[in-house]
Amino acid sequence: MSDLSALPVPATASTDELRSIVADWRRAGLRIGFVPTMGALHEGHLSLIRMAHENADKVVASIFVNPTQFAPHEDFDAYPRTLDEDAAKLANAKCDLLYAPLASEMYPEGFSARLTVEGPARGLESDFRPHFFGGVAIVVAKLFNRVQPDIAVFGEKDYQQLLVIRQMVRDLDLPIGIIPGPTLRERDGLALSSRNAYLSTHERDVSAGLNVILKDFASDLSAGTDWETAQGKALAKTASAFDRVDYIEARCAETLAPLPAGPVRQPARVLAAVWLGKTRLIDNLPVEQALPGADFE
Repeated sequence: MSDLSALPVPATASTDELRSIVADWRRAGLRIGFVPTMGALHEGHLSLIRMAHENADKVVASIFVNPTQFAPHEDFDAYPRTLDEDAAKLANAKCDLLYAPLASEMYPEGFSARLTVEGPARGLESDFRPHFFGGVAIVVAKLFNRVQPDIAVFGEKDYQQLLVIRQMVRDLDLPIGIIPGPTLRERDGLALSSRNAYLSTHERDVSAGLNVILKDFASDLSAGTDWETAQGKALAKTASAFDRVDYIEARCAETLAPLPAGPVRQPARVLAAVWLGKTRLIDNLPVEQALPGADFE
């Protein structure tokens, strides 16, 4: 790890120092915002920092590549680690403190706690990464306990994760407001992601098609097409365009529960996970419009 004292943003790997700094802010009557990340920061992450500033006086960002959310065959070792570049971006975004703990400090020898999450964690990502949300829940719970924020900002790009964290906060009675941050996109519609760096030139050209397919899927639902027909059409398009499709589905926007048969008459979301070569892309969009008589907010 880089020398944190040399970074252009105030930074610490120490939980005690983190807590001391936050305690000083609290004694001054300041409101604390928090943005957890795994680093390899892009404009999407920085937009979350700016949202946190809009809702808090001081903002903490964490960078920690969390091993418990990676399966043995996944890209934990290859995941980009760019702390110096990330710190410069956080400094430009006026982040007040970077917390960058070591894995040995987050998960010391003998660590055995686990969190089981269900509800919005069921299906979609869990069907293909059954370990994932348990790993996310335990690391976010630990980070919340250390930072003790008033609010935390999570991107809608990882929509299922956002709902899982909201549910965990409710279930554990944590006094933290969870604020969603809109998905930021490239000009051709590709959702910003740290893993986009893995794409070859050809794969990058193909990747923007996922957003187009999701837009068409959401549009069909808004026009009154029953979700089974619309989903089948979207699946056929996705299977033709990408190397592999994990899922492309319409779900209840509030719970991610499966939808009743027929046209969609409640707030809904379309979500997808696909592969190009060795890169897995995820994206989602809201179903914006309502059918006559539908109970949308």
